[in-house]
Formats: sequence, structure tokens, C-alpha cells
Amino acid sequence: QIRHGTAPAAVLSEVTRPDAQIDDDLRALDSGTARLLTPEDGDWPLGRLTGLASLGVPLALWVRGSGSLAGLTSTAVTVTGARASTAYGNTIAADLGYELGRGGVTVVSGGGLGVDEEAHRGALAAEGRTVVVLANGVDRPHPHQHARLYQTVIEQGGLLVSEYPMGTPPARIRFHARCRLLAALAAATVIVEAGQRSGALAVARAAGELGRRVYGVPGPIHSATSKGVNELLRTGAATVASSVEHINYQEGVR
Repeated sequence: QIRHGTAPAAVLSEVTRPDAQIDDDLRALDSGTARLLTPEDGDWPLGRLTGLASLGVPLALWVRGSGSLAGLTSTAVTVTGARASTAYGNTIAADLGYELGRGGVTVVSGGGLGVDEEAHRGALAAEGRTVVVLANGVDRPHPHQHARLYQTVIEQGGLLVSEYPMGTPPARIRFHARCRLLAALAAATVIVEAGQRSGALAVARAAGELGRRVYGVPGPIHSATSKGVNELLRTGAATVASSVEHINYQEGVR
């Protein structure tokens, strides 16, 4: 539609800007490097994303990998938390990722350092599936040291997902926008560690707004890395989870 000028006016006005570059996107599609899912696609996770009306439904999603996004997220749990995590948080995240993956549950996370990384690696160690939701183009590993991790995710049937086109760099506003997708693509969200200003708390808030289940792993009361998640638990915004058995990822019962 873009090539023939028949796409919606809002799309055409965006891609015809003087600084717009779509050649890389079209090459990625033609070469099979990435796929572009739209709400009309059978692989679009309609049940997951329908509730995003108030927070913003993405116009489309770029994906890398051969897995089905709708299939992978049909039984999924988001595990996220602090980048500057402690050994305690890393161990818990890896254990949760492993047990969820072993149980056939897709682990969704943001691919960042700390808790996210450990959750992904735990799922992969169990030969499970995991989905990385990025705040940049799916052709740009961020952080750069996770390039091999992302390749393993793809090789084991998982996906890299982003609402941003090829070559898009990460930015603060994109990390913030990504929070709603991390919350929406799973039936439940688990916050392992989070300081008082952690972006993981925004994922928990989005999950709460969407009516999804929110869990928190309690941490030491003197640990700055656990202050945010402990506050979620104190206020009732999250339910205590200290093992996979405490996480309800079935549909229909909040």
C-alpha cells in the first residue's frame, strides 16, 4: 500500500516526510529478516491487545523469528524488574523463567540487563519459549551485549517484537511506551525487583489498568532495589509470589 500510495493518509504523511527512510523496512520484509503484523493478520494477538484502547493499541508490530506471536502469548507471563538487580533478584528471575518455561508458559520480558535477562535465560535453559519486547527496531540488539541472547531466543522458537521500524534507536519515551505492551502480552505480570523509580513499576500499573494479575516478589526491607516492589505489595497493587505455584496465568480469573 505504501509503494502504491494507497495506505491511509496518516501513514503516507509519515513516510513521505523528507527524513523518512523506509527502504530498510521494505528490504527486511522482502528478505524475510522480519515480519510486519497488523491487526488484520491471523498472527495478531487480538485477545491480548484489544484491551489496550485506553493506553494505545499499536498500529502494527515488527517481529523477528518464525514463532507465532498469537500462539506464544496465548499462555504467557511477563517477568520483569530492575536492571541493576542483586544476586537475589537474578536468582529468583532465572528460577521463575526456568519453571515457567518448563511448564510450557511463554516468558515475556524486555531483554534488558538484570532481571529481564535472567528471566529470558531461565526460560531458554528449560528449552522453553520467550518473547523479547524491544524499545527499538528488531534489527538493533539493545543492550549490544545481548545480541547472542536474542539470536538464541529466535533459534529456540521465540520472538523479538517491537512497534518501531528497522533501525529505530532506543529512547526514553519508547521504553515508557513499551511498558503497556509488556503488560498486555501476558495474562499476568511478575515484578521481581524494582526500586522506587523503576520502569518495572509502570509495567505493573499498566497491567493493573488492563485488569491483568500483578504479582511481586518480596525483598529485604532495607534493599533499595526492593522498595518499589515492596510498596506494590503493601498497597495491595500486587499479590505476593515466591514461587511459580503462586502465579495464576489462566484466563478468566483475576
